[in-house]
Amino acid sequence: MENETAPLENAIGERLRLLRVARGQTLDDLAGASGVSRAMISRIERGEASPTAQLLSRLCAALDLTLSAFFAFSEGEGDPLSRREAQTVWRDPETGYQRRAVSAPNTAARVEVIDVEFPAGARIAYPPETAKAGMTQHVWLFSGALRMTVGETVHDLRPGDCLYMSITEGHVFENPGKTPAHYAVVLDRGRN
Repeated sequence: MENETAPLENAIGERLRLLRVARGQTLDDLAGASGVSRAMISRIERGEASPTAQLLSRLCAALDLTLSAFFAFSEGEGDPLSRREAQTVWRDPETGYQRRAVSAPNTAARVEVIDVEFPAGARIAYPPETAKAGMTQHVWLFSGALRMTVGETVHDLRPGDCLYMSITEGHVFENPGKTPAHYAVVLDRGRN
């Protein structure tokens, strides 16, 4: 039976290769800038490996992109209406974290909206991203529990809580509960 995620893995790999080449980067250049091995980048580009959320975040930072911009596979001006059935959904193979790009891609909006389902017990740590200076995000918890560590500060979020933070700070998403956490990330890319 064919892997059901193969089309998305192939699209992710092709997107990564096209973005790397468009920026004039070799595999070695991207590996050096992201801290991801050349071999792993090559496997992802060939659709042989599905990147984790942390790995994909490091690659996007090296390409000076947000995850939402990375998943905006179409080029040109976008439709202002983003229908649920057309929204890109991606699942982290390591944690089961699932992100759905809610915002319409390729618009002039500075803000991106992402819907996330985060499994019980899952944890993802993101290092500080100095390349994304000026970018901020709100994390708005709908259900479940979410523990956010921003720098040295720990915040335990309950449903309805919303936490604001800079993307340049290192942060950790953790679900200490026994049920999935459902939340939105509202990302502001800052002034262009």
